[in-house]
Amino acid sequence: MVQMRLFVGQFFVSSVLASTFLPTADYSFDDFNREFRGYQPGTSVYVHRKAIFEEKLASILAHNADSRNTWKRGVNTYADQTLAEFRNSGRLGYNRQLARHMSARSTEDAQSGANLRSSQASLPASWDWRAKGVISDVKDQGHCGSCWAFATTATVESHVALKTGTMEVLSPQQLVSCAPNPLQCGGVGGCEGSIPEVAYDYIQLYGMITEWMYPYSAYFGKSDACSLNSTATPSVIEISGYQKLPANDYSAVMKALVEIGPLAVNVQADVWSDYVSGVFDGCKNASNVAIDHVVQLVGYGTDPHGGDYWLIRNSWDATWGENGYIRLKRSSSPECSEDMQPLDGTGCAGGPAIQHVCGQCGILFDVSYPLGAKVTKYGHHEILV
Repeated sequence: MVQMRLFVGQFFVSSVLASTFLPTADYSFDDFNREFRGYQPGTSVYVHRKAIFEEKLASILAHNADSRNTWKRGVNTYADQTLAEFRNSGRLGYNRQLARHMSARSTEDAQSGANLRSSQASLPASWDWRAKGVISDVKDQGHCGSCWAFATTATVESHVALKTGTMEVLSPQQLVSCAPNPLQCGGVGGCEGSIPEVAYDYIQLYGMITEWMYPYSAYFGKSDACSLNSTATPSVIEISGYQKLPANDYSAVMKALVEIGPLAVNVQADVWSDYVSGVFDGCKNASNVAIDHVVQLVGYGTDPHGGDYWLIRNSWDATWGENGYIRLKRSSSPECSEDMQPLDGTGCAGGPAIQHVCGQCGILFDVSYPLGAKVTKYGHHEILV
């Protein structure tokens, strides 16, 4: 496939991203350069990127050759970037503090944490909401730190579909452009980061419209100011609030996932860049799990080689990972660690300096879902804007 390439900052970005793939020992930087970049051989940038690529490729090949590993690493568009560069690429964007002081707001009764912590004996051995028809296609946030908007949008879509049978594909751009973040939780809003709680609060007040009404325009890292007139463009869906699960509670997450629906969860994802398949346990034994990304939890299961896993929908396009998904190691006795960087320019003002987070990549720490999701009288595409 011929790919048009744009130059963004110091990196070429394909307009059509190639899938992550398993490299062989004869795969070279020139192969990578032809597929993903277009650097001129002999230039300083070519030499610099080649050195990074070759070191990473050697690491990938060694990892994949070790039969003890339960997941595979691959080559993709990030293969000539350092970890620091990937962290700053806009692919992440969630806060590391998570605003635990933001209480759940609801105008209806929600299932209590006590109920969710009850026996799991009745839960199925595996669960996948994709099979229920309530998960929309994987999206791509691009180089905008808008993971918070994509994961919240995906989770609201799922709960609307569960309540109504209607899959409305909603607009993450509406949240990126229009949801204010006055407490600077997870950043300052838009492409500079935010949190699901901020998004839920906005949706509770203003509702959401569909993707076709307000298409995504922030792929390259810049978001326009809000152009939505709520009077001229009534909402298509509404929610009445949101519910947060007890922090670091494995049983509550399992039961909520099956009995209530898909969940917005928060993780450390800077180590996911070259994931291609399998059950990821790359955050294991980490003394410092720095949460930096928000995604959608849609299921769980057991792999014959990798063991129990959580099924996660990401927002880095369907060309990444397992068709846009990653399976994270799941344990009923999860490891815990400390997030030592909650205020590293991303946490809410006045938040705690350290957070205790549990689960692979901190997945159990901050989990939420919308309440009272429904289609309004303007839903089902009955209006034009």
